[in-house]
Amino acid sequence: MSAPARLPTNAPFPPDAIAALNRVIEHTSPTQRSWLAGFLAGYEAAGVPAVAAPAAVARPALSILFATESGNSEALARKAGKDAARLGFAPRVLDAADTTPADLAKTERLLVIASTWGEGEAPARATGFMEALLSDAAPRMDKINFAVLALGDRAYAQFCATGLAIDERLAALGGHRAAALLECDLDYDAPAAAWLTATLPALRGADAESAASVIHVDFGAVDAREYSKTNPFQAEITDLVNLNSSRSAKQTFHVELSLAGSGLTYLPGDAIGIAPENDPAVVEAVLDAAGLSGDTALHAALVKRHDVSTLSGYLVRSLAELAKDPAIAALAGDAERLAEFLPGRHVVDLLTVFPNRLTAAQLTGLLRPLPPRLYSVASSQAMVGEEAHLLVGAVRYQTHGRDRSGVASIHIADRRRAGDTLGIHVKANPHFRLPADPATPVIMIGPGTGIAPFRAFMQERDAAGIMGKSWLFFGDQHYTHDFLYQLEWQDLMERGVLGRLDVAFSRDQDAKSYVQHRMWDARRDLHAWIEDGASLYVCGDQVRMARDVHTTLRDVIAAGAGIPAEAAEERLTDLKQQGRYLLDVY
Repeated sequence: MSAPARLPTNAPFPPDAIAALNRVIEHTSPTQRSWLAGFLAGYEAAGVPAVAAPAAVARPALSILFATESGNSEALARKAGKDAARLGFAPRVLDAADTTPADLAKTERLLVIASTWGEGEAPARATGFMEALLSDAAPRMDKINFAVLALGDRAYAQFCATGLAIDERLAALGGHRAAALLECDLDYDAPAAAWLTATLPALRGADAESAASVIHVDFGAVDAREYSKTNPFQAEITDLVNLNSSRSAKQTFHVELSLAGSGLTYLPGDAIGIAPENDPAVVEAVLDAAGLSGDTALHAALVKRHDVSTLSGYLVRSLAELAKDPAIAALAGDAERLAEFLPGRHVVDLLTVFPNRLTAAQLTGLLRPLPPRLYSVASSQAMVGEEAHLLVGAVRYQTHGRDRSGVASIHIADRRRAGDTLGIHVKANPHFRLPADPATPVIMIGPGTGIAPFRAFMQERDAAGIMGKSWLFFGDQHYTHDFLYQLEWQDLMERGVLGRLDVAFSRDQDAKSYVQHRMWDARRDLHAWIEDGASLYVCGDQVRMARDVHTTLRDVIAAGAGIPAEAAEERLTDLKQQGRYLLDVY
């Protein structure tokens, strides 16, 4: 439970008034404080005489640009906007998808928060901006004072590549760094907050002194119940069902979570973050390889708090420096050999191949925090109320002679049952939403667990009585064993909520068939829907499925419009910019 709300000692009241106000405020509820804030705002708006107001302070403009894939950069940018307002700035929060370098060249103060996606790629929504910024036609940025916060994942070789590229390019175009670039790993919250605290005043520069006269009161900041990845809600699992048949090669679990008492809300398209736990057997293998077997306190800490799976070049280099092991140093220093060694290997493999006895502090210092796993929500609250449904595919495979498993998926599949709890938080995804106009045709492409958000979409439309044009492409291995939510889709078809369903089951015939093949078979209708203003949604695997689907969409448009592939590619780029081609890929 958080501390009660209290006025700071430097509030503009005499000490006895501060004490009196504290006695009242510390016993108020969030609703009462919200009412009081509105009352005071109305009191001032009504023109009630008050003490003479101080002279207006000029509010310097600050542009805050974000480039985001999963929403982390956007959330940080919006938080930075609130912090900047408290310091007396007039902030503007900008999405790289809707911004050009020419727009930025007009500003004097710029804060950039940029994520890197996959193997050093810019977020999909920011690719157009990055191409323009890196091109020879990019404008000069001589007037700009800027600072860049880069988010990334050290598990990938091109750590924070997008933020680094923006920082270097702004400087090359004449911009002036107000603060040095900060590179953040997945545990970015604390370092990003500290950097922003130091950087915002630096961006203000000579105006910083006048910011001290700005008084900002945030009546919503003291709400004790704010669930996040660092403070997850313990949601009860009310149902856990494997949707595949007993003869399937797969396990895909429908998970129902109770949100009762949490106050958590979500929209179709959002994700639920799961706080997973490591497999105790994997943890024990890591401890054994590090010479730490039998340390029960360390075992418990590794199960819940540290990533014992992900092996990166950064971890290899860190172990080489820590252990002073020439064999590891040789591996770390040979980029080609390291690139061959890493794929398919985990932390335990490194510690087994290069045995070194570590202390508990050394081992935990090598490992990054265990990050939450995000799953597209598979339900609409308009239909299920205080619940959230997920679709979780159990991940099991073998590499380098060891059995491997997905951290979160197997935690749910093997070690959770109905009645147990999962730590969760809601991760908003405002860039994967149903069209505002319910009459807009909707095309949904989601093989395997990629079907999850489209179940949420259809529940939302069903609850609202919307019978607009909708078309779902779904694929999996076998019709009989792997048709996820089959009866639900058939019911939606019968009632007219879902207009069309095309399916592909890859292993029911000799020649494998995937969703992109069904799309090509239906290319005339598919092109007609796109020309009729349909919104396209794709969810699922980024590496293979999303790229194959994108290529097929390009070919469908090229064939339907009678234009070259290059022009069809430009058409897809236009659809992205219009918000009519949306992806939720992983």
